[in-house]
Amino acid sequence: MRDTRESRLLLVLLVAIAFALITVDIRGGEQSPLDGARQAAAAAFGPVEAGVARVVDPIGNAVSAVRDSGGRHSRIARLQHENEALKAKLGSSDRNRNRAAELDKILKTAGTGQYAIKGAQVIAIGSAQGFSWTITIDAGSRDGIARDMTVLNGDGLVGRVTTVGPDTSTVLLAADPDFTVGTRMEKTNEIGFANGQGVRSLRVQLLNGRATVKKGDRLVTFGSSKDKPFVPGVPVGRVVKVEPSNGDLTRTLQVRPFVSFSQLDIVGVVVQPPRQDPRDTVLPPAPAKPKPTPTVTVTATPSASASPRS
Repeated sequence: MRDTRESRLLLVLLVAIAFALITVDIRGGEQSPLDGARQAAAAAFGPVEAGVARVVDPIGNAVSAVRDSGGRHSRIARLQHENEALKAKLGSSDRNRNRAAELDKILKTAGTGQYAIKGAQVIAIGSAQGFSWTITIDAGSRDGIARDMTVLNGDGLVGRVTTVGPDTSTVLLAADPDFTVGTRMEKTNEIGFANGQGVRSLRVQLLNGRATVKKGDRLVTFGSSKDKPFVPGVPVGRVVKVEPSNGDLTRTLQVRPFVSFSQLDIVGVVVQPPRQDPRDTVLPPAPAKPKPTPTVTVTATPSASASPRS
């Protein structure tokens, strides 16, 4: 397209339309008129994302390279391909071991909380449907996934399902600034609300402005009506800072999430809530406080037989 006045006007018009759609989508929230379009996009592009994830898999590339090398390359080239395949296989073994360990953690968390989960793999980060903190997983409506389901991993709360396609789903991460979840303090049961702050810690406001809170205290999800979008008892994070109350009706905390959102791989979608609130049972045992080492002070006592000097 030539750089003419008409082309520039067309570009400005397209940008204006894009911002208008984004504004309508954000203000619409859960009732956004663009929700249907997002679901259609998930159905259309989800299989593409899954396909790309399979294509870039190092094991598949290595095996294909070995299989296709015969008859087209010299023996040296074939040996080089085989060597690369072995390296990829070794690397994949480490990755598979890590995935197996992560899956064990998820199953342990689900078993303790009595959550029925559907395992899924993260196949994309971010979303073409918006500018939120999201991931795409390779499980959709055909796998029993529905909107407003809780997503967790072996460490704790990951987020909630927002858009569902036949084979993929979009998950809004707890780090997103628009993310809100009810929380309950360990032991004291103080209730509050946590909001995402991007790469920073979660911001939690306790309803009781005089609540006694200290650094290191832990929180779990409070749960939602009919367990959607959040089931109760999922670990959320640990308090790293208690802000001064200054007589406010609420108490503000900075909470470091248990989940590392930059290292997500295997997650579990809660497809059936627990029969009863697990409360604090899903939290790992609190680390034991180190016992102080007893100190012995030796005091020299003068001997009774010693005679004073004259």
